[in-house]
Amino acid sequence: MHVLRRTTVATTVMLAAISLGACSSSGSASDSAKDKAPKDKAPIDQANWPAEVPTSGLVKGLELPLESYLPSYADQVAVDTALRTLQTRCMSEYGLTVDLPRPGANPPPYSNAVSIERRYGLSDRAQAQKYGYGLPKELTRSLESVEEGLSDIEVEVLTGRKKPEFAPPKGAKGTDGHFGGVPEPARAEHNGKKLHEGGCAGWSKRRLKVNEGDAGFVSGLASTSLSESRPLKPVEKALKSWSACMKDKGRKAADPYRAMEQGYADGDGTTKNAIELALDDIDCKGQTRLIEVWFKEESAVQKRLIEENKDQLAAIKKRMGEVLAAAKAVK
Repeated sequence: MHVLRRTTVATTVMLAAISLGACSSSGSASDSAKDKAPKDKAPIDQANWPAEVPTSGLVKGLELPLESYLPSYADQVAVDTALRTLQTRCMSEYGLTVDLPRPGANPPPYSNAVSIERRYGLSDRAQAQKYGYGLPKELTRSLESVEEGLSDIEVEVLTGRKKPEFAPPKGAKGTDGHFGGVPEPARAEHNGKKLHEGGCAGWSKRRLKVNEGDAGFVSGLASTSLSESRPLKPVEKALKSWSACMKDKGRKAADPYRAMEQGYADGDGTTKNAIELALDDIDCKGQTRLIEVWFKEESAVQKRLIEENKDQLAAIKKRMGEVLAAAKAVK
């Protein structure tokens, strides 16, 4: 299970929601390819989908300005569903029938990369009472690798590179996930047909004109706003008040990220000690209005960044709408 750990102030609480990479190609797939595509089963259960704007906890109703330049989870599912359809058809043209994961079936914890529910550390007391610093298992399945369940040739045709190793070779140390160094390029062709650049995944993204740099640009601005707001005087004052509150409860932590580190120190963040720490953490946030203050200051920083980058952000929003429209046209 992937957990939230403090790496930098800007990225501590950003669990990346893994979206299905898709393949895109010019021209339409043949009818026979469509017939070979796996049929979807029951409708997707949306009960665990993250709300576009939080509906509970200390961040209830809060939405940072930059979030309007990131797709909502529902829109991302629509795009990923179209990519999956294109990928499946593309794979069938190589004689491969695959049942790729269905977008929306295993939702991530948050609606977008801003991850406001944990941007300033924990914010939901009811969830912390059950899971401490951890997450419900149903919200961590989106972190599982799509490639691990595919054969070597299926990965090559899908991604345009060889399948990585998911277990360390004998004698290897560490558990970083993928092994074997830089992924090797896939074979040039399969069943007499040349592989697409970037495999079927790259093909499908080009067909929908997905610009992966757009989300990266917006996320980069969001990281900047978080790091720039951290040392502002109102935030510093609120953090000191929060730390003093924690000290009164017998805790020692300079900021919520340090508390989060402590919560994971003895396990997966769901131990009895971690839950008790998490509740003290959130209660002190409520008493000191830390999240309210930090959100206000970061919102001001983001508004400035939006003004400074208004032309590029306007273009990003326009492309978002075009990609969504193209995705909804895929049948």
